[in-house]
Amino acid sequence: MKKRKITDNIPLKIMSVAIAVVLWLIVVNIDNPTGTNYYTLNDVELINKEYVESSDTIGKMCMPEQNQDSIKVAITATKKIRDKIKVTDISAVADLQQAVSLDTNPVMVPITVTCSVPGVSPSDIKVTPQNLSVNLDEKETQEFVVNVSRGDTKPGKDYEVGSLTASPEKVRITGPKTLINKIDKVNASIELDGNTEDFTQDVNLTIIDKNQEVLTDSEMNSLRIENNAKVTVTAKLWKIRQGVQISADYVGTPAEGYQVGAVRTVPDTISVAGSAEGLESLADNNNVITIPEDSIDISGESEDVEKKISLTNLLPDNVKLTSDSSEDVWVTVSILPAGSREFEFPTKNIEVKNKPKDLQVTFETAQIEVRIKSDNKDLDDLNNDKDIKASIDLDGKKEGSYEVPVEIVLPDGYETVEDVTTEVVISSGTAVDDSKENKE
Repeated sequence: MKKRKITDNIPLKIMSVAIAVVLWLIVVNIDNPTGTNYYTLNDVELINKEYVESSDTIGKMCMPEQNQDSIKVAITATKKIRDKIKVTDISAVADLQQAVSLDTNPVMVPITVTCSVPGVSPSDIKVTPQNLSVNLDEKETQEFVVNVSRGDTKPGKDYEVGSLTASPEKVRITGPKTLINKIDKVNASIELDGNTEDFTQDVNLTIIDKNQEVLTDSEMNSLRIENNAKVTVTAKLWKIRQGVQISADYVGTPAEGYQVGAVRTVPDTISVAGSAEGLESLADNNNVITIPEDSIDISGESEDVEKKISLTNLLPDNVKLTSDSSEDVWVTVSILPAGSREFEFPTKNIEVKNKPKDLQVTFETAQIEVRIKSDNKDLDDLNNDKDIKASIDLDGKKEGSYEVPVEIVLPDGYETVEDVTTEVVISSGTAVDDSKENKE
């Protein structure tokens, strides 16, 4: 029996090996094929900025051109590797030391993209565009005050924000002159969540441009901000005190034949907030805010004197008006003819004549002022509830708001100083009718 030689049928053996290799490649590609995935990056890290500042262009700073296209990345790898890749595994860097030339504007800086997933090499990655456009600009440094805000958030019930302060209160920012000149304000925002105690909080700064838009990440990365762009915000929360009274006085003497009646303020009470020390100081003054008498001068006046007074500078230290309070108060000093007096008469006691059928009548105020004088009677003897009668006539009136004359009837020996009017609303609504209708 002859032995087979290894060299027998060489062509057939070579063909068998080739077929086996092809079959292996087919199986591998069916199970783990090579392909390309595409990713979009919105941020490129610009490194070695100091190279530009320390080169022949010293004093220049760089900033990526705005409105550049997003970075498109193509990675070619096997399916098993591609399945592992997330966009967060990909980073793009532009190294200023690799810039093609610093004499062009913009400067073109090559973009290098890497992927942290094992099995992906630089040759597997393609990036478009291949360069980052960077503008060079004069270096500028400015100081900006830090504005602290709390947005729409609020402290706990019965508390107000006494003060919000940042430390440091201003920051120095260095960057390209064009970008620095775009800055409008520097903000530090905190959130209140029903807080009732003072607190401090570290806050990242937000920079707003003159179009009231927040600077982009790319623009922020082009700036050097003191204190790593952070400040510490301290919030002081003050307790609210309601029902604080307002006292007002005056200087001077009215015209001959006239006298001072009542001194009224609108509002007559206010709500304030203050620190413990501030509220204690207010309590020592019987919880009264006093308007200095020299704020209102009635010298030679023959008519009521009305003046708007700001309360802001009249409050004790560490006390402020609550956020829903007006800082102004109206003070009215009534000037009456000598021998007369002002009486307050409830509008609910005003008789309504010729009230429109099936309509409601509502008075705009709870009372009216009636000024009465007498030459031979004592005004102290006049009983407000029994002796003063008042009525209005709504004949011909339809729905709407009206200022109507009030007819006042007084006992013999008394007379009104001036005509009296009141405001009423006539409506078809279901509101409670507070008029006193004539039943006769």
